[in-house]
Amino acid sequence: MVTGIWGWLGTTFGLVRYGIRFVRLLFLSRAESAARIIALESQLDASLRRCGKRQRFSDSFRLLWIVLASWWDDWERFCHAMKPKTVIGWWRRGFRYYWHRISQGKAGRKKVSIELRRLIRRMSSENPLWGAAKIRDALVDLGLELLDVGTIRKYMKKRISPEDRSGTWKAFLHNHLNVAWGMDFCVVRSVGFKALYVFVIIEHGRRRIRHLAVTESPSAAWIIQQLREATPFGEYPRYLHRDNDGIYGNEVPNFLKGLIEDVPNSFQSPWQNPYVERFFGSLRRELLDHVVVWNAGHLEKLLTEYVDWYENHRLHQGLGGSAPNEIEGKDDSVREEKIVSIPVLGGLHHRYELQAA
Repeated sequence: MVTGIWGWLGTTFGLVRYGIRFVRLLFLSRAESAARIIALESQLDASLRRCGKRQRFSDSFRLLWIVLASWWDDWERFCHAMKPKTVIGWWRRGFRYYWHRISQGKAGRKKVSIELRRLIRRMSSENPLWGAAKIRDALVDLGLELLDVGTIRKYMKKRISPEDRSGTWKAFLHNHLNVAWGMDFCVVRSVGFKALYVFVIIEHGRRRIRHLAVTESPSAAWIIQQLREATPFGEYPRYLHRDNDGIYGNEVPNFLKGLIEDVPNSFQSPWQNPYVERFFGSLRRELLDHVVVWNAGHLEKLLTEYVDWYENHRLHQGLGGSAPNEIEGKDDSVREEKIVSIPVLGGLHHRYELQAA
């Protein structure tokens, strides 16, 4: 109950305020009245359906307020259950969804199949000197669809620097197989743990061993002498690959100057001299891991027998399944002969020959 003069005054002013509002509502248009009613009723209904502390609005409630905000100028004054910026955020999300739907599959560049992407990347990898236009012409020549240069450039192999266009190290080695050799050292421990140094010079083209020597104390002068023995009568390559071992010093490069182009590896890049590294790997797996070396003489004897088998009887996948010194004019006709095995290196390996039955 209202008590006291101040209570009566407050009640009176409240009634007057409601009366003024009622009179104003009488002069509102039907659209304005309907907008106010639906705005207030929707918020009341959302409040009655509220579960938990956080207010959650349905999609229909959000769409209703997006529509009200689009044409009703006074909508912000009637946002009691949420903030006006929340309604604007709903509209932005709806616009993003709408734009995604209408733009899906209808704009942008033409889709390129995964097979064509792989072909473009393969062409780019195998042909470092080709640009997007060249690859486009190659695809058209194969009867494939004409693509935009920008599309082809998107799927080309990304190169780190312009120097990559000059080609890969693998391509360089392949293009100079018959005019390049490689040399390197391999350390072998004897039964008394003494270090024995195996020096090898290998021909890249047919993987022939051009020179092999063993020493206990290698030096630049000793290496120069081995190079002289490996190049009799002016038989020397155009390129000689080696690592950056300090034992070469300045003497070996100076000796090669004017005769052979010295090609030292990059720092910590043994893969740039692959053929001699592969030879040493095969030597260890096929011989050194299975024997105990007594001294330098014993090692030289083992290496001589291994090199003979390596060059004349060991089949190399890189040479199409043939040996470096494959016998020319080999008769492949079928004859009545039997296959016999001949042990090599004490039975570590065997070579096979045909003998008359």
